[in-house]
Order: sequence, then structure tokens, then C-alpha cells
Amino acid sequence: MIIIEAENLSISRANNNVVNNLSFQVKQGEVFGLLGGNGAGKSTTLLAFLGLLKASEGAARINGIEVDFDTASARKAIAYLPESANLYPHLSARENINYFLSLAKIQRSAADIDAALDQVSLASKARDQYLSSYSKGMRQKVAIAVAILRQAPILFLDEPTSGLDPVAIDEFNKLISNLAANGATVLMVTHDVYGACQVADRIGLLKDGHLVGNFIAPAGKRISVDEVHHAFASEA
Repeated sequence: MIIIEAENLSISRANNNVVNNLSFQVKQGEVFGLLGGNGAGKSTTLLAFLGLLKASEGAARINGIEVDFDTASARKAIAYLPESANLYPHLSARENINYFLSLAKIQRSAADIDAALDQVSLASKARDQYLSSYSKGMRQKVAIAVAILRQAPILFLDEPTSGLDPVAIDEFNKLISNLAANGATVLMVTHDVYGACQVADRIGLLKDGHLVGNFIAPAGKRISVDEVHHAFASEA
């Protein structure tokens, strides 16, 4: 089942074509990495799927819904994790979660919240500490826990491993893989070749708004870092 689809998608910003005739599909339970350098059009593509930028040509679709025509319905299925999660540093993990769930008019029990925090491997002793004491990786775990508790079937990740140390990157990638194995569909935009290859089932290489490469993980294996890095460097 196709969950996320770009069909001949073009997007202009300030009269410049930032995304040009972009097409890809992401099936349920897949992790798709949109890889590229600064200015490639990655975040612009993500903003189009969130309904924050309109297509100048083509379409961005979520669950078959064209985002430009029914943005509210498309967004209901999405949890979005920006590069820096917008959480409140003067609140604890539990307090942040309760607050953001209340904004979405969702109620979850304390046991449900702890189960989600267990799933993202946030230490029990940290859950009542203010987020001002958290590392970026810990804050991202809280943001993912909110997405889990919202039961959002689609995750959009914008440079999710930027600023994380290697251990935190591995933990984050395992978490995303587990969510996908349980049916979540993930669109990740990144410039991190290693991170994308560790977690993505497929990678699309973007340059100057054009899709210039496609990579698919062999059965039971990961996409070759060397192969993607070579293609990335060749297009730089």
C-alpha cells in the first residue's frame, strides 16, 4: 500500500525552482531516506508534504490525499520531528508529553506514557527531570514517545541524527527500524550518508531539486555506505 507519494512534484520559492519533477513512493512499513547536501531541496519537499508549501506542479500525497487540496486530513496521520525538537526545557519528559497530548485532545494513562518511554529507552530516573538537563538524543526520544502515544502511522524526520554522537545515532536508528517493523512509515530527509544507510530501506539522492540516484537495500542487508557515499561525492 502506497502511503507517501510525490508525483512529478515541483516547488518554487522566491521565483526559483527548488524541487523539479520529483517522483517517489513509500509503502507502509518502509523507511525512505531523501539524501542530499545543503540546498538540494530536501526540507522543501518535506514542507510540501506538511502542507506548508504548495506545489507549483505535480502533487504530494499522503494516504492518497493530495496535500494541497485537503491539508488537514493529510496531517492527521503525520508526526513530524524537526532537527531540534520543540519541547519545553522547564518541564519534565512526562510533563512535556502530557502537554502535547492535551493539545491534540488525546488522553493516555501514566502506564501508557511509561510504556512509550520504555520503548524509546529513556532511563526511568530521567523522566521527571527538566529537559534543560537533557542531551539532544534524550530530547528526541521524548519527541518520538509523543509520536508513539499519538499513534501516528507516518513519521517525518528532518535531519534526525544531526548533532548526535555515534552511540545516540545507533540507538535512534534502532528505534526507527523497530517502529517501521511495527507498521510505521517513515520519510527521513538527511545529509548523513552513514545514518541513512543504517536505517533506510530505500534512499533517493537529491541534487538541485532533481532525483539523481536510487538505492535499495538487498534482502536482509543494508544499503552500501560506500556505494552511496561515492554517488553523493560524485554529485557534490
